[in-house]
Amino acid sequence: MNRSESQKRPPKERQSLYLWGKRYPMHMDETGRVLHVERGHSILTLELPPDAPIPKPEEGLDAWYREELRNRAMGLIPKWEKIIGVKVKRLVITAMEKQRSSKPESGTIRLNTDLAKNPLDCLEYALVREMVRLLEPIRSVCFEELMDRFMPGWRAHRDRLNTLPVGHEMGHERNLYKKAQSR
Repeated sequence: MNRSESQKRPPKERQSLYLWGKRYPMHMDETGRVLHVERGHSILTLELPPDAPIPKPEEGLDAWYREELRNRAMGLIPKWEKIIGVKVKRLVITAMEKQRSSKPESGTIRLNTDLAKNPLDCLEYALVREMVRLLEPIRSVCFEELMDRFMPGWRAHRDRLNTLPVGHEMGHERNLYKKAQSR
């Protein structure tokens, strides 16, 4: 179903998005062929086809955030595999309530798409934490000792991640990390 003149999107010039902890004003451009996000020096442009159905921009943005997060995480994984001595067999990027989770038996690490909205050090902490969980799946004294050995400032990163209002989506704030110290 294509949009008619009466179904045009309202202007959303004052909305903003977060990428790696930096706030970017968002501009919607309805001249694109496909839903696409273009990153300029200080603005993000959401390009939408002019004849597209009234979109759910969040869907396109989620895909873009997943790609951004995957690219950054894949750049960090080899560094931390050498340091920690584990092999990540599979990286899954998805929207979820928790910021991360892992499956030690399969070597799979899962990261929340919203991590791309946080500063890069938060991504690095989440990645290291999940890689350590491949060695020690249960939060224990041993787990904390491993974290201290591989990332001595991990508690500060955890606290920062758990207090940031990272759920800035399409101009609305929501804090997805309510379970700050539960894990």
